[in-house]
Amino acid sequence: MKSSKRLIFFGAEDFSTPSLQKLLDSGWPVLAVVTQPDTSSGRGQKISPPKVKPIAKKHKITVFQPQKVAEINGQIAEIKPDLGVLVAYGKLIPQSAIDLFPGGIINAHPSLLPKYRGPSPIEAAILNGDKETGIALMRLSAGMDQGPLYDQQRVELTGTENRVELYKKLAELSADSLLEKLESIAEGWLTPKPQIDAQATYTKLLKKADGVMDFGQPAEVLERQVRAYAGWPKSQAKLHNRAVIVIKARLAKDEKDGDLVIKCQPGWLEIQELVAPSGKTMSGSDFLRGYSRPLPSS
Repeated sequence: MKSSKRLIFFGAEDFSTPSLQKLLDSGWPVLAVVTQPDTSSGRGQKISPPKVKPIAKKHKITVFQPQKVAEINGQIAEIKPDLGVLVAYGKLIPQSAIDLFPGGIINAHPSLLPKYRGPSPIEAAILNGDKETGIALMRLSAGMDQGPLYDQQRVELTGTENRVELYKKLAELSADSLLEKLESIAEGWLTPKPQIDAQATYTKLLKKADGVMDFGQPAEVLERQVRAYAGWPKSQAKLHNRAVIVIKARLAKDEKDGDLVIKCQPGWLEIQELVAPSGKTMSGSDFLRGYSRPLPSS
């Protein structure tokens, strides 16, 4: 066991699971997991638990699923935790809850803070064509991603990765960084340094409408959008008057450089892979063969 410090883990998304799993595998005493309520979706309103819940249940760990964390302040106080660990929980933690942890709450955030505070830092790094990104470990404060920093780990970007790939990479890096630094933080050997607030930038909560492609934009902007919005909110376009989801695209030299090439302002974009109106994933050339005919008039 790494430490006798008593932990409570806050997390909800796929991004959270490597950190929780590795903490447990390494013997850290996680006494409770705080996550989001179950959700229902689809025609059958199938109930889906947050991704960390099955892991906690497997290890017989108490699970709390409050609408607001303040609702469970009493239960947290009864546990008497030393530290909290928060990875992709998805909601702000009030100061009343933070004060229940003598050692504070350690948060892993997927950006090089103070750059890209907020809910969509991975997408922002791809959208803006950044050459690097990374993860930051900080001591949580009540403000959005404003707490002092314990550590940062940098990752070079190739300009080809999409959101799904980078999400997985940074989730693993967050877990590894937590394991590396948590004992030093827990024992007080590593002290955090304040962020430079004047350098802070912020990201927004993405909506489905953000994925609509505007071919009046530069081709390089749209190519980055396709990669940044892979999985969610997805890049939505109208091609030959058909609504599609664009999965993969590349910059083209001109209208003849590829099969399904779209004029942008400026530049050219080849749509290499998409989800057609039928729901089938196909290449741009297959889409042209099946869908380039005009729609019948009503």
